[in-house]
Amino acid sequence: MSNRKAQFSAIAAITILLGCGMMGDVASAQDQRIERITFARGTSSKAIDGQIKGYQYVDYKLNVRAGQSLNISLATRHTATYFNVLEPGSSDEAVFNGSTSDNQFEGVAAKSGDYTIRVYMMRSAARRGEVARYRLETIVGPGLAVQLPLEPGDALVPGTDYHATGQVRCTIGGSKSTWCDFGIKREGGGNGMVTVTKPDGRQRVVFFEGGKATGFDFSQADPAEFSSWRHEDTIVVKIGSEIYLFPDALVMGD
Repeated sequence: MSNRKAQFSAIAAITILLGCGMMGDVASAQDQRIERITFARGTSSKAIDGQIKGYQYVDYKLNVRAGQSLNISLATRHTATYFNVLEPGSSDEAVFNGSTSDNQFEGVAAKSGDYTIRVYMMRSAARRGEVARYRLETIVGPGLAVQLPLEPGDALVPGTDYHATGQVRCTIGGSKSTWCDFGIKREGGGNGMVTVTKPDGRQRVVFFEGGKATGFDFSQADPAEFSSWRHEDTIVVKIGSEIYLFPDALVMGD
């Protein structure tokens, strides 16, 4: 594993593929049931009570945007029932495997689209036709909140000097991953600067050129090592012990 992948894994982002090992534990597609998870107006979480028997499995579809946080947990008394998480477009390769991670997932969506939460029973129990009752809980956190222009061109968010405002995923000083407020001033062509407000109220300004992070404002803090890389449609920026995740849409204004 490269150092960059290790850094990204440290903020519990959905970046590293874990071995699924599950597809061999289910029967054919006739045992599959598909359900869509939707939230009531004004809410961002939902608890679902379900049941599977033998080789049955349920694919719960949850639509999220890149950069949004995901918190998923499965509670069951059946010790051979788990859930996996699959990214949009994947049918069998999991980015999270509940059988090795205690049925508790916290991370950040690397892609926009339908994530699959697959609830299943291990083959050893499935072949005996056992029944598992469970409660699946999902929480989707805030993501990129872009103010779209009302007219052609890149309009400012009313009452601000920024073209977009919202929240980005961040990790400060090795602490647990959280959300930081941001505002971006765009100059076109992927150029601009993002002002991030850290949880303690201090700010960090990151500069972009051509859609790439190129540096930061040294006057705001002691000089620190800067690095940046791309994962899918997310720009990862590391400044000393600080890590920020910037979706492409934030910089490009798409």
